[in-house]
Amino acid sequence: MSALATALRKELRAHADPKRAAGAQAYMKSAMPYYGLYATTLRAVCKQVFVAHPLATFAAWQAVALELWIKARFREERYAAIELTGHRLYRRVGPILAAHPRPMKKTMLAWSRCDDLWKRRSSIIAQVAFKDDTDTALLEACIAPSIERPEFWLRKAIGWALRAYAWREPKWVVRYVKAHPQLSGLSRREALKNVG
Repeated sequence: MSALATALRKELRAHADPKRAAGAQAYMKSAMPYYGLYATTLRAVCKQVFVAHPLATFAAWQAVALELWIKARFREERYAAIELTGHRLYRRVGPILAAHPRPMKKTMLAWSRCDDLWKRRSSIIAQVAFKDDTDTALLEACIAPSIERPEFWLRKAIGWALRAYAWREPKWVVRYVKAHPQLSGLSRREALKNVG
């Protein structure tokens, strides 16, 4: 087990709330138990542990994220894996796409259609920091294969990507949402949060 995963599990256990954990597990109808952490506590623990145990290479980052997900015994360990994939120290896809648009567009399009949920998600949110430089054709193409998928993380990613672009082009986002009635309620709500 990696040092980061070991430290993370130790901190999650230290902040556990068994009473809240039982309620969360029942509410989510989850077979996997919970530590019972509030989302703010989980994010604070993740931030502290990630900074204290930096990962030097992409391979190490990928291995630890997969370790946290696959070997999770508690639901919050999976949430931590997701936090790790988006942590500021490891935001690599967007900058690589900006620096090498031609080959990376092909990669994003391939990821958008693959069986791996996290690659699909990465292709959708790769441009969230691009602002005026957002390639809307690429954004649409990366959303399209997942627009009717039921997974929460894909629906949330679609909404997040559209919401980020709505700061710059709210009319474009409104038109997109109206033109795609198959968007989930979650994606739609997230997309229109920044639209007055």
